[in-house]
Amino acid sequence: MTFDSLGVHPDIVRAVRAAGYTTPTPVQAQAIPAVLEGRDLIACAQTGTGKTAAFLLPTLQRLAGGRKSRRPRALVVTPTRELAAQIGDMVNRYGAHLGLRSAVVVGGVGMEPQTRRLRRGLDILVATPGRLIDHLGRGNVQLSGIEVVVFDEADRMYDMGFLPAIRQIVAALPSPRQSLFFSATMPDEIEALIRRSTNDPALVEVARRAAPADAVRQVVHPVEASQKKELLKRLLERPDVGQTLVFTRTKARANQVARRLERSGRRVAAIHGNKSQSARTRALNGFRSGRIDTLIATDIAARGLDVEGVTHVVNFDLPHVPEDYVHRIGRTARAGRSGDAISLAAPEERAQLSAIERLVGSAIRIEAVEGFSVSPTAGAKTAARPHRPRGSRPGGGKDKPWARNRRRAGGSGQRRQATR
Repeated sequence: MTFDSLGVHPDIVRAVRAAGYTTPTPVQAQAIPAVLEGRDLIACAQTGTGKTAAFLLPTLQRLAGGRKSRRPRALVVTPTRELAAQIGDMVNRYGAHLGLRSAVVVGGVGMEPQTRRLRRGLDILVATPGRLIDHLGRGNVQLSGIEVVVFDEADRMYDMGFLPAIRQIVAALPSPRQSLFFSATMPDEIEALIRRSTNDPALVEVARRAAPADAVRQVVHPVEASQKKELLKRLLERPDVGQTLVFTRTKARANQVARRLERSGRRVAAIHGNKSQSARTRALNGFRSGRIDTLIATDIAARGLDVEGVTHVVNFDLPHVPEDYVHRIGRTARAGRSGDAISLAAPEERAQLSAIERLVGSAIRIEAVEGFSVSPTAGAKTAARPHRPRGSRPGGGKDKPWARNRRRAGGSGQRRQATR
């Protein structure tokens, strides 16, 4: 199968090939034809499988050769600044031969340059919810011309408290329009929003919910919390460790870990919500270029970011939300490569580890590192943690897979249950 066979415009295919891609991924093969037909879409797939191109390529094709207007015709809403910037770059790359105008508006930077860009007119707008609401409130942009809207990482936007902003954005959109939702789980509020915002959507799923990529080698190293920094330093000294992304639970911990690694000679940067947007951009660009070999991040970098050549992801702290584990480790083993995911698990993180294993449906290999151990009692408890049937989630929870009250969509390869 090729992009040509999916009906993608030759000018877009030329740009995709120039970017190094010749064969559609499964989510692209299923989603692109449905979007080209003008259908609404709910799509779920493993991280790193090409979801962005799955909605961008047909959206760019719809806009190509169309009428010019000062008002945007397509809108992509995404939860983080970094993901918005990445999508903006892909718009420019895949639309290189189309003459389309685009803009990215995010928080953390001045409003005035964005205002000037919006008032000059554009075809496609990529935005984070809060900053888009700011511009709407000031009359800097109107959404009455939107033909296609994409909500990327919809469940993450809910987790980050953006649901009121999303409702405001939906209220400002015209009807009819084409609505595309990309999400892993469905809180009740998101389900209700999707039901109000779509019309007989096509459902696309290419992997079971929360399944890590097979090419990611996963391991857990038991360690006392007080020894984690020293163990991380030891692991990063291994000769096979290249570009490494380290996840911490808090911003303060990210700064602490970065300072410790800097003293050991690593080229390190930290990225989190307290950093200015310019500092976050410099850190990410340095990591992409190789000037920085270790990026310490909170979950701001867990979803969607595509950095080539990440050999290792280290969970310095296990996440409280088990789905975030899958998104974190999805930063490696991308585009057909393999990668390693290492988790440093303290005794007090037993509950998080059990929840992660229930979510992914299997035990993760536990391997002690010489010189780093937990107390015998804690180690015994860790080894004896229970494994509940997959789908049994602690505390009930508000997130549910896309299993409830779904109708089978037409077309091959689409299933009733749409999950990640």
